[in-house]
Amino acid sequence: MSLPPEKAGELKQIIRDHLIKMDIHGRIRDVLAETVRSEQDPGQRHLTEGDFIRALQQRGIVDDVMKDLRFANVTETDSSHRPESHFVVKDMTQIKTSNIDLKRRCLYLQVVGGKAFLEHLQEPEPLPGQVCSTFTLYLHFRNQRFHSKPVPCACEPDLQEGFLLEIHKDGPGEGSKMVDATTMLSICDPIHMVLIRNDTSGETTLVSSYYLDWRTVLSAPSGKTSFAIELLGVGSESKVPAGVLNVKLELYPPLAETLQHDIITTQQSLERQRTAERERLFLIYAKQWWREFLEIRPSHQNKLVKIFAQDENGVNRPVCSYVRLLRAGRLLESPRQAARFVSLLAQERAPAVGGGGRQEQWCSLMAFLCRNKGDCEDHATLLCSLLLGFGLDSYVCVGTKGKATPHTWVMTLGTDGTVTFWESLTAHRYLHQPINPDDPPLVAQPKPAYPYSTIGCVFNHKAFLANCQPTDAVELCVFDFQDQSRWKSMSEEALNSVCVPGATTSLPPTPPLCSPSLDPAQSSNQLELEMRYLVSEQRKDLGLATVWDDSLSYLLSAALSAYEMERCTGVSCGNEEFQDAVRRAVPDGHTFKGFPIHFVHRNARRVFTACLRSPFCEEIICCRGDHVRMAVRVRVFAYPESACAVWIMFACKYRSVL
Repeated sequence: MSLPPEKAGELKQIIRDHLIKMDIHGRIRDVLAETVRSEQDPGQRHLTEGDFIRALQQRGIVDDVMKDLRFANVTETDSSHRPESHFVVKDMTQIKTSNIDLKRRCLYLQVVGGKAFLEHLQEPEPLPGQVCSTFTLYLHFRNQRFHSKPVPCACEPDLQEGFLLEIHKDGPGEGSKMVDATTMLSICDPIHMVLIRNDTSGETTLVSSYYLDWRTVLSAPSGKTSFAIELLGVGSESKVPAGVLNVKLELYPPLAETLQHDIITTQQSLERQRTAERERLFLIYAKQWWREFLEIRPSHQNKLVKIFAQDENGVNRPVCSYVRLLRAGRLLESPRQAARFVSLLAQERAPAVGGGGRQEQWCSLMAFLCRNKGDCEDHATLLCSLLLGFGLDSYVCVGTKGKATPHTWVMTLGTDGTVTFWESLTAHRYLHQPINPDDPPLVAQPKPAYPYSTIGCVFNHKAFLANCQPTDAVELCVFDFQDQSRWKSMSEEALNSVCVPGATTSLPPTPPLCSPSLDPAQSSNQLELEMRYLVSEQRKDLGLATVWDDSLSYLLSAALSAYEMERCTGVSCGNEEFQDAVRRAVPDGHTFKGFPIHFVHRNARRVFTACLRSPFCEEIICCRGDHVRMAVRVRVFAYPESACAVWIMFACKYRSVL
């Protein structure tokens, strides 16, 4: 049976709401536990999915679910809708059993509401259909990512969501084997929970970033436990409670013998002690290394050599721990496309209450991706991680640009010694050619095209090097990292002790990238219709009629595609065909005007307001003349993590009158 997407989504939502209302999760869990207990005789055959479905049917759970579900009557002749009830029954009975493999261990995390989000205490309850700010909860656990449905922001948000997390072994060929209690006790990977607020304008705000140690469920009777999580704020509010989430944890299949609570607390204590000891030893080493660096030249005190950086929770971590070798699978095809993707994530400085200097905050990768925006440090570390994944020798550079403004960017070293700078905020690339100050005055020196002024240090996931050359000017810098008279490096062994994944429990796990969630064609059509409406209303206010030329609008697609390709590859192509097509579409004696503009969001009102700020675009939208024909084309290009490049071109043609 095939259903339209909107009907299928509506049907799923009806079923989901009904299942939550009757607590189907709890009832199915009870049946599963009862069935497992009754069939635990070793001589019996293994339980199958069919056994559980029959158990559900025998206890009347299927009938109870269907009793209150009502669907519109359909005629027998309508064969396309006849199997609808059968589809619902099958989907309901498999909602949990199909997701649980009894040969693999799973952890079911259920969020059952929130409270004490005092910042939203005065917000009125939204009316049905009213647009309001929403909360969305994101989860990451051992290479698995999930998110909840958005719920209205409130003092007690109605966050009701369940997440089924697989717990698997790390060894090669053991991913499908059942993990036992001892193995699970040694898995120190936390569940990273990130709460995001989405405003009505489309702006996102990081509310909290929390690491949940799930191993308390190993000592819970029947593998079930529930507790409250206190979420703290971020940045300057990292010590202030943001709210409380009520959660339940359940283990499937439940352990035959649970662990003692003392064993779990002892394991956690040993891990914390090991982490604290490694961090203490690294801090001692870093202090000694810094003293040696200052002894080389007293002026090194003023160089931007950043060894530690504070994350969103106010925790100081070595900067090398923010970079990981990150592969994007088939979501990104090349290093330049990776740079384009990173540049589409918006830039926003960490918010601070009151004035003063710049608030610096290096976000964990999960928090950065969920919020879809961050500062230059977040962009640079992500781009460096992706370039490392593509096999390049890349480093994050810490220095200044323009008017001594602190800045970070990315650098790659070629096998032939070529040094290339990558600006993570724009995806621009610059070739570095050092100036030799000892050359005679008449020798022509290269003029740098990059905006960077000074460089204090470079680092990646394995190396940290400080610039100990007489000057930290980028144009005079020589990037020969093997020359210890120019670059002072940290011990790779010392860095590995605190920066390698799994070295300490304080390091956040690295999440995988998620594929695009939007349909580019549908999004393009929707935004284009909104642009047409806004242009027509603007011209109507000016007393002008609007006649659209659909053929001309279609021709603009070629130009928008060429613009995006040029941003990705740096190669311009396709303009000749576009110009030839326009010449054919514009009659003799007519004038053509076009204006392309680029955005990283799809808010129609914000887009149109920005367009009217440009005198060229306003001249086209408000065009007056004889036989005026308007055209507009929108192209949305989707990238991972819901990032998008939005290209819009406004155009008009009219008869020239002397």
